[in-house]
This record gives sequence, structure tokens and C-alpha cells, in this order.
Amino acid sequence: MTEHQHQQSHSHSHPHSPAAEEEFWDARYGQSDRIWSGRPNAVLVREAADLAPGRALDLGCGEGADVVWLARQGWQVTGTDISGVALGRAAEHVAEAGVADRVDLRQHDLGVSFPAGEFDLVSACFLHTPGEMPRELILRRAAAAVAPGGTLLVAGHAGPPSWDPDTHRGFPFPTPEEVLEQLELPDGKWEVLVCAEHEQTMTAPDGSPGTRPDNALKVRRLH
Repeated sequence: MTEHQHQQSHSHSHPHSPAAEEEFWDARYGQSDRIWSGRPNAVLVREAADLAPGRALDLGCGEGADVVWLARQGWQVTGTDISGVALGRAAEHVAEAGVADRVDLRQHDLGVSFPAGEFDLVSACFLHTPGEMPRELILRRAAAAVAPGGTLLVAGHAGPPSWDPDTHRGFPFPTPEEVLEQLELPDGKWEVLVCAEHEQTMTAPDGSPGTRPDNALKVRRLH
């Protein structure tokens, strides 16, 4: 259920319920055979490339590009999404990549249920939705799922794309500092490794070059 950085097209808000949210994302994925680029998120590649592989959790895995990349790096990956359509595509991509033995795909509305267990990496890349979603609660649960010595990576949009500055008007784009504050991490138990905004180079719908401000928060649980 992520809005990955490669393509963006939020729709109008709609009332939130687990069934309505699932229906929205199934319909969104059903619009075409592939709605994302198939490439892993650049922020994940940048921030996770130097981590020792272990158990990873990808929240809002969509069509599975990040899951496949992590599995190829040697991670044992749990990928979750609200959309059964997305998970079906992710399963196909995982199988095509030959990493099915290292991937477990599960359907979750993260505002209602959350995967059990502890993970050495929890990734929440572009966990946005045009509907209502308790994002702060979900990210706190994500932090709680990080094993001692493990890493939490949260990436999100910091504003609209350059080619459509009026899009997503009124949509909340928290700064990485605000996300860190919302996590309510206990003092002395976490180390902040990255807390920054950056400009992402993208391609506009008409094919012209564009940019979008994104941010990243990377924290490590000490004990």
C-alpha cells in the first residue's frame, strides 16, 4: 500500500475502513499490469546496502521490488500489504527472481493488524495512502518490532512533485524530525543514523525530468 517514489498518482480521499482501503488498493493495482517501476527504492538501497543480512520486514511491499532486492542481498524477508492483488504480483516477482525460499508475503491492514516477531531491519518506504491511516501508530509498532541492534528505516515524501506543486494540497508531509518525535523512542535506547531531507530526481508523466523532495529517517536500536 505504498506510494513508491518512482510513480505518483494519489486519488481523492475516501472514508477509511479495512474493507474500503483494501478495495481501493486492489482497484488501484488492477488498473494495469504494473503500477510501479519494478526497481527497489533508492533510499532502501542506499541505507541498507551496508547492513548485515538478517530478518527484514517490508511494510507496504506493493509489487515486491524492495522484497526481491532484500532477498537477493541475503535477507529473510517478510513483506506485507493490504492489497491481495499487489501480493499476488509480488509473489510472481519473487518466484521469477528465484528467492521464494527467503520471502514470506502476508496480507495486513497495518492499522488493524501487524506481523508478529522481531526483525533486524524494518523498512517503511513511502507508506502513504489517500485514505485515513494511523501512520504514527503503525510506525511506533514498526519501531517496537526492531530487534536489539536492528534498524528502522522510514522514508516519505516531503512535498509535491516539481511538475504539479498544487497536487496533494492539504496532505500531511511530516519532516524527518517530526517523524522521529512521533516515534516516541525511549531515551538512550536508540541511535539516530540519518535524519534528513533530500531531492529525488524523477520523471514527470509527460516524460520530462522532474524532482520531488523526500526525507529519510534511519535509527538503530541499541538494546
